[in-house]
Amino acid sequence: MFRGSIPALVTPFRDEAFDEGCYREFVEWQIAEGSHGLAPVGTTGESATLVAEDHYRVVATCVDQGKGRVPVIAGCGSNSTQSAIQNMKAAQDCGADAALIVLPYYNRPNQDGLVRHFEMLVEACDLPIVVYNVPGRTVTDINVETLARISKLPSVVAIKDASGQLARVSAQRLACGADFVQLSGNDDMTLGFMAMGGVGSISVTANVAPRLCADFHEACLNGDWAGALALQDRLYPLHAALFSDASPGPTKYALSRILADFPMDLRLPMTPPSEASRRAVDAALDHAGIAVSERRA
Repeated sequence: MFRGSIPALVTPFRDEAFDEGCYREFVEWQIAEGSHGLAPVGTTGESATLVAEDHYRVVATCVDQGKGRVPVIAGCGSNSTQSAIQNMKAAQDCGADAALIVLPYYNRPNQDGLVRHFEMLVEACDLPIVVYNVPGRTVTDINVETLARISKLPSVVAIKDASGQLARVSAQRLACGADFVQLSGNDDMTLGFMAMGGVGSISVTANVAPRLCADFHEACLNGDWAGALALQDRLYPLHAALFSDASPGPTKYALSRILADFPMDLRLPMTPPSEASRRAVDAALDHAGIAVSERRA
C-alpha cells in the first residue's frame, strides 16, 4: 500500500497563520518531484502546536491538492485514545488514505495499554493505520512481540520505525510477516533499513530534496545498491544538518533557500535555527548539488 519516499511535510506559517496557498504549491512541487506519498501533520508538520481546526484544515488541504495522485498518511496520534479516534475520523472524512498513529506520549502506557489503544482505534474507525514508534520523543517503545499482536488487527498495515535499532527490521519482519509494511523514520539509516526489508521512509529530508530522495528509494526498491549508496553519500550531510537544531527549524530554513517566498516561520515554542545550524544546512545543500544556481530564493 505504501512505499518509497514519503515526505513528513512541514506546515508553512506566515505570522503564525497557516499559509494555505504556499502549502498547496509545496504539495504540488513534491508530487512533481517524484515523492511517492505525503504525510501531513506529523512531528515535522508541527502537529504539537496546531489546534484541532488547523490540524484538520492542513490534512484537508493536502488531500484536496493531492487529488489522489499519491497516498496521504495523515498524522492522527494522541496520548488520549479518544482524541486519536476523533483525529482519525476527521482524517477519513477529509479523504486521507491512512492514519499515522504515534505511540501515546507523556502518560507512557505499558505494552498491554498499547494493544488496547490500537484495538480501540480499529474498532472505532476502519481507516488504515501506520504505527509510529519514536521512543526518543515519546519515551514509549513498542516491543516486537506487541507489534506482532497489533499487526494482526485488520486495519493496522504498517509501521514507521524511528527506534534507531536496525535489527528490529528483521525481527519485525519475522514476527509480523513479510507483507507488513515497514517504513524508516530515520533518514540517515534508511539505506540499511531498506536492505533489511523496509520498503520506504517517512522522511524529513524529502521536504528539501524530494527528487534525490525519490531516486534513492527507487534505486533501493530496484536492487541498485551501488546507485543507492552513491545517493546516500550525497544526501547524508543533509540528513545530519536538518537535525543540527530543533526540527523543523533547519528544514524550513533550507526550504526558504530553495523555494521562492517559502516562509521560515515557526510556532512557539519552536524558534529559528542558530547561525551554526544555518551554515551546516547551506554546506549540506551544496554537497547534495542543490547549488545557488538552482535556488529560487
